[in-house]
Amino acid sequence: MIFKRFKEDIDAFLARDPAAQSRIEVALCYPGYHALLFYRLTNMLWRNNWRLLARFISSIGKLLTMIEIHPGAAIGRRFVIDHGSGIVIGETSIIGDDVTLYQGVTLGGVSPSIESHAQVNQKRHPTLANDVIIGSGAQVLGPITIGEGARVGANAVVHKDIPAGVTAVGIPARVVMPRDKTKAKEFVAYGEPVEGCPDPVLRTIEELRQQVTSLMTHIEEMESRLDGEQADDKMSKSNAARASGGKS
Repeated sequence: MIFKRFKEDIDAFLARDPAAQSRIEVALCYPGYHALLFYRLTNMLWRNNWRLLARFISSIGKLLTMIEIHPGAAIGRRFVIDHGSGIVIGETSIIGDDVTLYQGVTLGGVSPSIESHAQVNQKRHPTLANDVIIGSGAQVLGPITIGEGARVGANAVVHKDIPAGVTAVGIPARVVMPRDKTKAKEFVAYGEPVEGCPDPVLRTIEELRQQVTSLMTHIEEMESRLDGEQADDKMSKSNAARASGGKS
């Protein structure tokens, strides 16, 4: 059973990373897979109350892979860590099946003031449902839920629940588009479609720029009209002055 699980994890890397050429390459060269092996061992020790040993071995794994996975986290099947450096997965994180994380992702906890050991065991970290993809550098913070099939773009900061089947980007993360139901199971590298996924901040800036341009055009029209009225007024006064001088 355990060897079947190892093979399944390796096949997940082969399916989602086009650079992976063989199972032996994944087993020997992929720190994300090595971190997963350390986690499987330490999680077993953690569940059997060998917690100090689990933390010690986990620390060794962190030094070797630059990936920190707390032994108490719950991780499902076919979990893929692509590239991997700088990933942090907290103690009460729950990760479903077929989830993919890229480098620099943090599944972090919001730590209130702790007055008793019981509070330490409260849910403090995110829950990722099946088929979630978290792009590089994203920070997912607190006991929130990322719905099934959702995508979180690179460098996003998520501190609220994300519905199933959508893409969220930005700081703070905002939902920018639903996923195409006809491509619901299609893997999207880094969690970001190449087209059709505008950054909400850039979109807001562009809307403001268009409004400023429109206002400037309107002001220029008003100034031009005012200059014309002033010129007409001066001409009228000049004509009136000439007419008055001619009569005298």
